[in-house]
Amino acid sequence: MTQTQSPSETEVNKKSWFAGRSELGVSALLAAIGVLVLVDTASMSGDYTERGPVGPQTVPTVVGVLLLVVAALLARDVLRGGRGEAETGEDIDLSAPSDWRTVLLLSAAFLSNAVLIKIIGFPLSGMILFWGCAYALGSRNTVRDPLVAAVLSVVTYIAFNNLLGVPMPGGPLMGVL
Repeated sequence: MTQTQSPSETEVNKKSWFAGRSELGVSALLAAIGVLVLVDTASMSGDYTERGPVGPQTVPTVVGVLLLVVAALLARDVLRGGRGEAETGEDIDLSAPSDWRTVLLLSAAFLSNAVLIKIIGFPLSGMILFWGCAYALGSRNTVRDPLVAAVLSVVTYIAFNNLLGVPMPGGPLMGVL
């Protein structure tokens, strides 16, 4: 005597099979990104032979292949019963509420940098970004923080603009640096 399953029993069995294998979603996402990177790399056009033996397609190809390998290894591990460790919250109080003030202050620092970078240049907007992040994360030294922010911002600007050749907006300091 053969027993048939009702549609609801079939759905429950499918859900229970995926219930312990949620990492397969991560594996599928990694595989999709790997395929996207490889397809995009294959569609690159142009003559890159004059730049040397390693062209601009090499690194994206390696990254795409590695994404597919990691996706396959993760899927194999999950299908064999492997599971990621649950978060234990070592030094984090998981019952504590989110610190929205810090999140909002950091967001304000990043957004102000994005808005001001073309207006006042990277050295000054970067200084606001570095100082704003330090303040948001709890540093309250009124002398040291702006000074460190200014040094970090100017050194970053000089490194990218002058040493690496990545043009960045200088703003009013364009002629000085």
